[in-house]
Amino acid sequence: MAEGTKLEDEAAQSTTALGPMVGLAREDFVGAIALLLRETASDPMRSVKHAQEMGQDMIKILTGKSDLAPDPKDKRFRDPAWQFNPFFRAGAQYYLAIQKGMGNWLNELELDDLERDRANFISNIIIDSLAPTNTLIGNPTAQKRLVDSGGLSLVKGLKNAYDDLVNNKGMVSQVDKRPFKLGENIATSKGSVVLRTEMMELIHYAPTTDEVFEIPQLTIPPQINKMYINDLSPEKSIVKWQLDNGIQTFVISWRNPTKEQGHWDMADYVRSCREAMEAVSAITGSKKVNASAGCSGGQTAAMLASKMASDKDSLLGALTLMVCVLHPKQNDIEAGSLVSENGMQLARRRAAKKGVIKGDDLARGFAWLRPNDLIWNYVINNYLLGDDPPAFDVLFWNADATNLSASLMGDFLTAFETLAFTRKGEVEMIGHKVDLSKVTSDLFILGGVTDHITPWKATYRSTQLFGAKNVTYVLSQAGHMQAILNPPGNPKAKYFVQKGGGKLPATADQWLEGAEEVAGSWWPYWAEWVSKRSGKKKASPKKTGNAKYKPLDPAPGLYVLEEV
Repeated sequence: MAEGTKLEDEAAQSTTALGPMVGLAREDFVGAIALLLRETASDPMRSVKHAQEMGQDMIKILTGKSDLAPDPKDKRFRDPAWQFNPFFRAGAQYYLAIQKGMGNWLNELELDDLERDRANFISNIIIDSLAPTNTLIGNPTAQKRLVDSGGLSLVKGLKNAYDDLVNNKGMVSQVDKRPFKLGENIATSKGSVVLRTEMMELIHYAPTTDEVFEIPQLTIPPQINKMYINDLSPEKSIVKWQLDNGIQTFVISWRNPTKEQGHWDMADYVRSCREAMEAVSAITGSKKVNASAGCSGGQTAAMLASKMASDKDSLLGALTLMVCVLHPKQNDIEAGSLVSENGMQLARRRAAKKGVIKGDDLARGFAWLRPNDLIWNYVINNYLLGDDPPAFDVLFWNADATNLSASLMGDFLTAFETLAFTRKGEVEMIGHKVDLSKVTSDLFILGGVTDHITPWKATYRSTQLFGAKNVTYVLSQAGHMQAILNPPGNPKAKYFVQKGGGKLPATADQWLEGAEEVAGSWWPYWAEWVSKRSGKKKASPKKTGNAKYKPLDPAPGLYVLEEV
């Protein structure tokens, strides 16, 4: 596999997402580091013991007797020089000795489970930054490139670093944006904006079949990043797939909030979703509107469904939730251990003072939670090897971040802190008591096997929260956004479903015992599922919109063009 493809695959698993991490304050990092320092001082003899053990490893390295070797799966040490060149072999062993010594020391610290998770997470970030591969002198691949290119790789690397310093606010670039232009080679499905408000645009996509199902489909995207993840390219466009299967397709495009719109909260976003549903119903003549949503858009859709159930509003049809966690637990994700109640309150106050959390600040913070994948990978590729970052559509979309309003961030954190979606009417949000057990819409829930942002077992918990009698859970063989963007034609694609259907078991582990593996993309399976819930077929409309909701601008609209 080429280096560029590796970068694409790795970074595509690490797309920015909303969750409890938006409430992570710098004090939480400082507190975790202080914990390590405090434990070091509490028992000096323990530190001396581990220093002696590390010293013994260093002597073995110096005398050529060390058997320390990198994990064969560690891509940083794949160059043969790490094995055959004495200088580089010793460099790798020094690094591994530090890694080993730190691990042994942490194992002996008297910590509870949460403190241990925090200590491990912080120590891994520190150790990853010390890897010899992150420097020119310690990276044999970069040194070979320097010689082979006659020094041009170093010149190009310095240019890339300067460009990032000037044009990317000092963050290493993950994508070459130059080849992409919205509406020309990305987000090209035909359609029109048929409703524009201060908060959102509603896009109606033009049918591609002679007949369409009566009940339309509305997509509610996350509030960070932009809606065209649903229409990246013709071969991986969810929009095109829906249209080609006769589904009337509408997508909300959220506006990028500025400081003046920092008051936009969950209630405002839910009202906008309901307004969009009303427009979709009026345009199509359908008394039901099916909805699909992913990640934080899924939390918004769940809140909408709860509010509509409370209001006895029957417009919502079937509901699809993708890579979305409604019942979070602190140990679901690696960095979850860092989140504290005090840190969330600090993050809330800082966001309220600024009005919004800037999209690039969110991206920067998220990158430092996974520095090997999202920082050091690109330091090596862009600066040490002098290569351009990959021109990859998913990464282009991920870099096209939007701001997050302070009020919405506060509501997401409230839902996380109170476990609002699990409490059956005990928590009041957006003017009602949240209760998903009153939501009876048929449900399709998707998780990703290697998703570390919304881990699949966490997404599975959502199956137990709703009052629906018909709940389908599908597990896609991929990570976060790649779990969704897994179209037919991928020879490696597969998914898992419960054998024989029926009521889903209480836990993810029980479900997995009864799951069967199916080769191919889950898209046809979902298309069949939603088609059964989309009514009869009728002649396709000849144009988008109607007399009340007239076409305004062509898809993907104007709001996606707004910069952070």
